[in-house]
Amino acid sequence: MTAERTGRIRRLRAMIEAARVIVPFTGAGISTECGIPDFRSPGGLWSRNQPIPFDAFMTSQAMRDEAWRRRFAMEEYFARAEPGRGHRALAELYRRGKAPAVVTQNIDNLHQRSGIEPADVVELHGNTTYALCMKCGGHHMLHWVRERFEAAGGVAPSCPECGGPVKTATISFGQPMPEDAMARAAELARGCDLFLAVGSSLVVWPAAGFPLMAKKNGAKLVILNRDSTDHDDTADLVIHDDIGDILAAAVAF
Repeated sequence: MTAERTGRIRRLRAMIEAARVIVPFTGAGISTECGIPDFRSPGGLWSRNQPIPFDAFMTSQAMRDEAWRRRFAMEEYFARAEPGRGHRALAELYRRGKAPAVVTQNIDNLHQRSGIEPADVVELHGNTTYALCMKCGGHHMLHWVRERFEAAGGVAPSCPECGGPVKTATISFGQPMPEDAMARAAELARGCDLFLAVGSSLVVWPAAGFPLMAKKNGAKLVILNRDSTDHDDTADLVIHDDIGDILAAAVAF
């Protein structure tokens, strides 16, 4: 380990120890060591498949069929993924009472599985481990969707209660952001004294505004990500390194 890397870990550890209220904000980079591909990096999911906009999903059976085909093609990644070192480190901050919640752009449910109460995982982009009817709001298990999808030869099912389109409980392009999650994320950002942006490219708005909101309200800002971000110049500490390595060393759980 280089002296520079050691110094950054020590600085991060000191910032964590000094903080009263920490808000971790996570993106896809924290889950790549768990086997879940990211979206925007070269070779990421969106370089192979363009996202299906919400209005296209809602108005086209063919687009719904394609969306579910892609989701089930990804099932092997989501099903075998376990929380990584980064997830476990943030869960340790939660257990210690340092972090009241985690704000995440991820949809993989790994923060919940790491030991953070579901009510304290603020999901800005939803959750891919279950489905919702877009008309009546009914919940559906993925195995129910898959059984009907495969039985129909790759045709996405409709809600048995109201006939509405059934979609993973994620936020698609063009779909309104969840108001409650956005409001809670803003409240957390304004009330913390240390904001940890972990594994996020910080290019998706309005979520990318939360680090700046925290900084504006007096919090220290740390950015831990493999690649540079547009917010690096604003941060008090920037670490471009392996997320699991750094968080495991800094939190020492």
